[in-house]
Amino acid sequence: MSQPGLDARTAAHTVLNGVFQHGRQMSEVLPKAVARLDPADRARAQRLATETLRMIPRCDRVLGPYLKRKPVESAHNAMRIAVYEICAEGAAAHGVVNSAVSLMRASEATTRLAGLVNAVLRKVASSDVDWNALPTPGLPKWLRKPLVDDFGKASVAAFEEAHAKQPPLDLTPKTGDAAALAKAVGGQLLPTGSVRLSEYGQVTQLPGYDDGDWWVQDAAAAIPARILAPKTGERVLDLCAAPGGKTMQLAASGANVTSLDSSKPRMARVSENLGRVGLSSDLITADAREWSPETLFDGVLLDAPCSATGTIRRHPDLPYAKDGSEFPELFALQADLIDRALGFLRPGGRLVFCTCSLLIDEGEEQVRDALSRHQGLTVEPEALKLHGVDPGWIGPEGGMRLRPDFWAEQGGMDGFYIASLRKAD
Repeated sequence: MSQPGLDARTAAHTVLNGVFQHGRQMSEVLPKAVARLDPADRARAQRLATETLRMIPRCDRVLGPYLKRKPVESAHNAMRIAVYEICAEGAAAHGVVNSAVSLMRASEATTRLAGLVNAVLRKVASSDVDWNALPTPGLPKWLRKPLVDDFGKASVAAFEEAHAKQPPLDLTPKTGDAAALAKAVGGQLLPTGSVRLSEYGQVTQLPGYDDGDWWVQDAAAAIPARILAPKTGERVLDLCAAPGGKTMQLAASGANVTSLDSSKPRMARVSENLGRVGLSSDLITADAREWSPETLFDGVLLDAPCSATGTIRRHPDLPYAKDGSEFPELFALQADLIDRALGFLRPGGRLVFCTCSLLIDEGEEQVRDALSRHQGLTVEPEALKLHGVDPGWIGPEGGMRLRPDFWAEQGGMDGFYIASLRKAD
């Protein structure tokens, strides 16, 4: 007879091993890890993995006094999950410790560590840990340093406070009637037109899901399409479109939308999402650096590939799956895509450039560099002044900087940079 909870813990352990041993992101590892689980165990495994990753510094701090040296990664990850369950969730130690020991005994490579894991976790269980009094989990040095250089220590500490909290669920209404959606799902109407749920069960069981009345999209991520604000019949291009939230916003406006992404599997997801909500777009799988349109567009929305450092509150694996070595390549790609996007625009057309990044090099600096490369290109800060947008979010270069500590009392938001650019006539 299997141990209660072991399947979910095994899947969560697989995810953490993928992140720490192989530098893979949770989104890559999780689907296979939970494939054979029932819905309840699948949800538990995802939550365990996500929240343990969010609290890695606290878990390691608790384990520290009982470890003479850092153990092999698999054992360390099993103990981290157990510490989170015992100290943060208040789970019964007996079952948690037994599961961690079973994880070690499941592989010849780690069976010799079962005794260590058992001894350490029993000491943790018998200790008096005040979990909430432990320091807020901090970012790793490779990321914290550039952010401190850009924003200062106090701001980065505020980012870390936001990252340490479980984020709410944000919805974008298909019709744009956020007040009606908030009433239907029992959510909070946000200033910029999204609807927020602080507590929720299974997303697919929420009112309106089957009818395609809304889709999940962080409130910050919903702003760029609102800034582009296409009119009915305008030809607009969503570059790097997957997973499709912005495409759906553009299509719902009545514009003629073309969506382009280089990943076939990700574009399949865009198609699936459009089908659920009853919207359509011309879907193209291609590399934007090699593709050219037959007719120029009135507007382009470019959500460029980036470090994704603005999404850590939703993806706490990122600081551990990455190390910053990809930054130069990403910066160059973003510049190339801005140049390509401007080439897809008719004279006088508008480009909304955005990245879900906290790095100035992936936002403000990209805009400044683009202005120096393209004669006649202008920034339009007035286009950013939507309902609910704080004027303080708009910087001196004319772009919008969103941060995870904004709306802190309401649950925060993803970090983003957004700029509206106008091509010369």
